[in-house]
This record gives sequence, C-alpha cells and structure tokens, in this order.
Amino acid sequence: MRFLFPGFLFALITVIIPILIHLFNFRRLKRVYFSNVSFLKAIEQKSSSARKLKRLLLLAVRMLALIFLVLAFARPYIPSSSDSTSAFRQQVVSIYIDNSYSMELLTREGNLLEEAKRRAREIASAYDINDKYQLLTNDFEGRHQRLLNYEDFISALDAVKVSGVRRTLQQVINRQTDLLLQQTGSEKTAFLISDFQTNMLSRARLNEDSAISCRLVKLEAAPQPNISIDSAWFVSPVHKSGESEKLVVRLKNNSDRKAENVPVKVMVDRRQKAIGAVTVPARSARRDTLSFSGLAAGWRRGTVTITDYPVTFDDRLFFSFYVRPSMSLLVINSGEQNPYVNAVYAAKPFFRVDNVHLGNINYSSLSSYPLIILNGADKISEGASQQLKIYVQNGGSLMVFPSVTEDISALKMLTQTLGTDIPEATGMQPLKVNYVNYQHPLFRGVFEKIPRNVDLPAALKYVLYKRSGRAAGSPLMELPGRRPFLSQYTVGNGYVYLSAAALTEEAANLVRHSFFVPVMYQSAFLSLRDKALSSTIGKDSYIEINRITLPGNQILKLKNEKAEVIPDVRQTAGGTRLFIADQIREAGQYNLLKGDSLVAVSSFNDDREESDLSYASEKDLLQQFSGNKAEVFSPGRAPLKNTVKAVNYGVQLWKLCLILALIFLAAEILLLKFYGRREGERLQQGT
Repeated sequence: MRFLFPGFLFALITVIIPILIHLFNFRRLKRVYFSNVSFLKAIEQKSSSARKLKRLLLLAVRMLALIFLVLAFARPYIPSSSDSTSAFRQQVVSIYIDNSYSMELLTREGNLLEEAKRRAREIASAYDINDKYQLLTNDFEGRHQRLLNYEDFISALDAVKVSGVRRTLQQVINRQTDLLLQQTGSEKTAFLISDFQTNMLSRARLNEDSAISCRLVKLEAAPQPNISIDSAWFVSPVHKSGESEKLVVRLKNNSDRKAENVPVKVMVDRRQKAIGAVTVPARSARRDTLSFSGLAAGWRRGTVTITDYPVTFDDRLFFSFYVRPSMSLLVINSGEQNPYVNAVYAAKPFFRVDNVHLGNINYSSLSSYPLIILNGADKISEGASQQLKIYVQNGGSLMVFPSVTEDISALKMLTQTLGTDIPEATGMQPLKVNYVNYQHPLFRGVFEKIPRNVDLPAALKYVLYKRSGRAAGSPLMELPGRRPFLSQYTVGNGYVYLSAAALTEEAANLVRHSFFVPVMYQSAFLSLRDKALSSTIGKDSYIEINRITLPGNQILKLKNEKAEVIPDVRQTAGGTRLFIADQIREAGQYNLLKGDSLVAVSSFNDDREESDLSYASEKDLLQQFSGNKAEVFSPGRAPLKNTVKAVNYGVQLWKLCLILALIFLAAEILLLKFYGRREGERLQQGT
C-alpha cells in the first residue's frame, strides 16, 4: 500500500488526544449527598467492570476514527502493475471513437456508436477536473487536433455522427501520437473505442510511441448477415449515344450463409434501366452482367441498388460516365490522304477524321485528339517528333505507319525520340504474320473463340526493327523470326503503336485484310481513357480529369444538393488533378462546375471494406503492438469508470478510510448514549 499525500501521516500524532482524555479524565466531579452510602458501595462494585469496558471501547473507537480520518487525507492506494505514481500528474487523454458505418449496428442498449459515446463519457469521468482531453473520430477534422476540458469534451462528444470514412489502427494511432507528443510533462494515454473489424488491422506490427499508453475498448457487436455491392464496371470503355451498354455488377456475401436471388436494379438518370437477381454463396462473390440502351449524349448519372437488411449502407453504388456523341481523330499525312483510313472510319458515323499535312500541323490542338495516326514518317522533322513525344507522354495515343521508301533516317530519328524499337533496315522478301497476341486488349473480344489456321496478313515491303532494351514494347503481331509487325509501347502516360508496313497494298495486304478494321477501331477505342466510374471516400485523395485551363481568378467546384467543395487544382502531364482530401464526407454524385458550366460529374461511394463484419479478437489486437503498454478492455455491460481508475491509480482506499472514520464516530455516539442510559437505570435501581 502507498500514499498519495504521505505528509498527512504526521497528523497521526493526534491519536494521543483520546489517550490523554482516557488517562486524565477532564470531566469535573459532581458532589451528591446521600443519607446512607452503603447502597452506593454495592452499586459501584457491580458497575466498575462495565465502566472500564465502556472507557476502553470509547478509547478504541476514538483512536480508530482519528486514524482513518488521517489516512483518508493521505489518500492510500494499492498500486496496479503499472507505474501508478505517474497517474497523479496531469493527464492528457486522447479518446478515439470509431464512427464508421459498422457502428450503426444495433445492440441491446441502442447502436454501437451510442455505446461508444457512453463509454467515452465514463472514461473522461474517471479523470480529474484539471486533466485535458482530445476527441478523435474517423473524420480527422482540424478541430479535433486540440485539447479540451471536461465540459467541452462532453459537448463535442454529443455532436459525433456516423461517417463514411474508414481508418486503420495505424492511422488512428499516428493521429493521436501527433498531438500527445506535443504535451510535455504530462502523462499520455490513448483510448480507442471501436468494434475493431479485421480490416482495421495491419499486417505488420504498429509503430507506436513507448511514452503513450494505448488502451483499446472493444465493443461487442452481434453477428449480422450482409450482402454488399462491391464494384461495377462497363464491358466497353466507350459509351456511344443510342447503343447498347453492358454493366458488370459484383456482389459480395460477407456472411456464413448463402444468399439466394438477391435483387439488383440499375438506374440511370433516375430511370430504371435493368434488373436482375444473383445468388451468392457464403463468403464469396458473384458477378452479373446487366444490359441496357437508349442513352443520350452527355454526362449520365447511375446507381446500382440491392435489397438487404439490416445492414444497408453498402446497398447502393453510385457511378457516372460520359456518353460521347462522336470521337475526333487526327491523321497526319506525309503525302496524300490515305483512302483506306478514311474509308474504315467513314463506315462509322461515330468517328470524325481530320486530315492534315505534315507541314501544316497545329500543335496546340493535338491534345484535343485521343488518337493521332501518322501516315508516313519519311519527312517528319525533329521538332514535330518532339511535339508528338510530348503529346504521347501527356496521355495521347499515336499510331506510326512508315512510308514505302528505303530511306528510314526520319523514322529512326522519330523512334529514338519516342523511345521505341529502332529501324535498322528494310525488307523486300514477302513474309506472312505467324503470331497474333489474342490476349491483348487490341484483339480481346474481337473473336468469340480463337480461330485455327486463320489467314493472317502478309508483308511485301516492311521495316526491320532492332529491339531496344529500354523500350517497353508488347508485340501485337510478329513476322517469322520474332520480327515485329505491329507493336505497342508505353511512353509516359500514353501509347505508341508502331507498324512495320505502310498503309498501302504495295507494302502489305493489311489494308484489305479482315484484321484491319478491328486494329483501327480498337486502337481508337483504347485511346479513350475516361475517368473512373466512381471514387472511394477516405481512400481516393484526388480525381483526375482531362486538362482544364483556368483563368487566374476562376475556380472549380464540386457541388450537389447537400454540399459544395472547392478542390485544390493541379495540372499534370496527363491532365488535371482535383485534390479533395477529406472534403467529401457523404456518398453521392457531384457536379464539377467551371463557373456555371458543367465540366464533369463525379461519383463517390463509401469504402466497401467496411462491409465485412468480421471482428478481431483480443489476441489479434495485442499482437498488433510491439510494446507492453497496450491493454484491451471488453467491458460488456459493466461501467468502465472504475476499471479505468483501477488501471490509472490502482485500488483507491481513501473512500473506505473516510467511511470507516464516520462509522467509528457513530459508534462513539452510540456507546455514549447506551452506557449513559444503563448507568442511569442502575442508579435508580440502587436507590
């Protein structure tokens, strides 16, 4: 046993006071006249032993009352296993409340979030009035990076609401550590109140500071079945007005029970476009492809919904996409326009082809074309090569078809600038393509099944390329001897398609071959790299769009019916990035506005990792920490206040001492009344 204020123990000297009273009876004697004192001798002999017992009992209770009163002021306690003396310094307490969607699950006393707030109040009440508190939630708001007194802490606690943001244990501890380490000369404690889903844990041990005690309050949630919409994507990246669309929806069963015929509904612009039903085995995922059509050009807003109770926060997925009325292509000709290129794209009204001579290129407009086709490279200049390289690095796609000539110097300069394979000679011996990479996106989906003994293109006049070690090329078609016929290269954020043959019948029969149409169409479609259908709240810190030029005083805004956000705009090589950080808090669809003009529509969804309602055990949590300053509390229904006090201060005994002092004072009063009455009765009987 130890004492918080041992100086008060000097007051035990007051115990001598009742002893002196006992030894020197300060009560004045009263003289009583009797006619015959023989009766008094008999009474005195009978009551002398009782008086001695009374005096000893009074002495004992008076001494004990004083002793326990002094001990109460000295604050005795039985220390816990930790260093309890430091607990009596000023405390700085950081309390994290998990306010993610999983905390909406119901318990016997409400939902988990309300229980977490109640536990936070109990923790705060276990500390002294001069201690300071930090309230932290998943939102990581700036106002939560300051210390509060008890009243302000309780007020801030009442304002905590459910959020779509999810945090890991390491993120939470890092945030708490940032503030706590700034407080010198105080005892630092971090509380984390959560249901502790397994997705909060890290594979590696946490990096926590040894100066901070971590205490995890694990709330028990009843197991709940849950089906979630995991993701959705289109089969084709190109959306054309009036044509059919195929949307793939992936559902995930996060429970141990099979879910049969889960209804799925697709809405576009608040109109139902497709419905389906999916059976998902336990702890598995299944896909369903839903088809619809009849979309007008422009930005379209879609939602996928399912019906699943009682967990509903992941039953809706927002997505947005752009339906193109047309696609513009640029063909740069070193000579005359190519009739085969014009013919293949003229067959589809969706394509709009602009032809320009190599000497009349408007370089400022190159970025407006997703695909540029270079028809002949025998006259290209070094300046034009540099501009095309910049175009590709910024995300454009370039198809290079050489000229039917033996002079390959200009082509060599172009390929060196782009960083692709370099031509070393020309070939005149007729060769036939003997390899096609059917797994490449350029050919994926073109054939229902891979054909056997298919008639492949043949080359008559072609360029022989020397493979460069620095070129990251993927062969699409090859000639015998693994000579490239058509290859794709990644250059910066874009792609270069390099052909060995010119777009003429004199060079190869590709322009009249069945492969020509899918090669030209697919390369155009693959150049359309639209933005993602949606972003994840709390995980995606920025969204990327096509390059936007803003005047000095103009801003972009993300806006819907409930919120308005001004993102941080930064220009990159591939476009414009909008950094949103933690400004988006609610799932939904937001219009990106430049003034009053609609630039794009962005969709945001809650993190689907929150859908897996699997929880970490106490052992799993302790294994996350490398030190020995972490404790896990599983309070159940018991109040947490006394548990926290016991950990902080050990077992406190001052209240018990004060109660015992009062008991002994009451015993003294009772003894005085009881023995006083008995002595009076004896005197009456004696007379």
